[in-house]
Amino acid sequence: MRIGFIGLGNMGGPMAANLAKAGHEVIGFDMADVAIDGVRLVASATAAATDADVVITMLPNGAILRAVANDVIPAMRAGATLLDCSTVDVDSARAVAAQAEAAGLLAVDAPVSGGIGGAAGGTLTFMAGGGAEAFASVAPLFDIMGQKAVHCGDAGAGQAAKICNNMILGVTMIATCEAFALADKLGLDRQKMFDVVSTSSGYSWSMNAYCPAPGVGPQSPADNGYVPGFAAELMLKDLRLSQQAAGSADADTPMGALAEALYTQFVEDEDGAGRDFSAMLPRFEKRNRA
Repeated sequence: MRIGFIGLGNMGGPMAANLAKAGHEVIGFDMADVAIDGVRLVASATAAATDADVVITMLPNGAILRAVANDVIPAMRAGATLLDCSTVDVDSARAVAAQAEAAGLLAVDAPVSGGIGGAAGGTLTFMAGGGAEAFASVAPLFDIMGQKAVHCGDAGAGQAAKICNNMILGVTMIATCEAFALADKLGLDRQKMFDVVSTSSGYSWSMNAYCPAPGVGPQSPADNGYVPGFAAELMLKDLRLSQQAAGSADADTPMGALAEALYTQFVEDEDGAGRDFSAMLPRFEKRNRA
């Protein structure tokens, strides 16, 4: 395929490189000065989109996605697919999909899970929204960039799945960190805590696969000074998207709202900026009951 790839940052760059390595012609654009193996760089998003079979976007937020869509959709040929892999608000995803479809294009919103390592290794999980024909048109690309793609439903369903998943992740990470801090104060050894919880009803991905306690469980950012695998700022972004969606859908999500408030405090008022989202544990270690 001829693929236009717009947004070649920490996630988009490795994804584009994997597509090029697999033999696709990849034409890329990014606002920053980047160099990606196998990707031919052009001077604008419009140039990257022209004559492409698929245009992939990996962008920071819904406002930028809408602006880029306004530029690239008129440049795309009829029948091509616009594949947005950004994590944005559901309303923006649906608006861009409707705009693309009105122009005779196919559209898929497919945010990812798996982080920078997954992007580099081609092991991402894609949560896709859009029609069956649109999903089928990019399914071979999902196989190159990731290990799993789930067609979640119509336009916006991919974003809905991503923010619901990450709302759970934010809440469970906070609970996991709170529990370790409480165990410390009760004199319970962290390894013993892990041995019990990881094999009983407290089991979670936050505990078992991404333990926030250094030296406990599999390797995680906690073992590297909380250098981000998934930055606290990105968790805050996703929690804010979840609460924006909850407001639009009139959904009661009190734990999600509390998690958003805690990560806001952690990132904006404490030392969370630039740290992994699991660095909530040293935060709780330093705090006493209010």
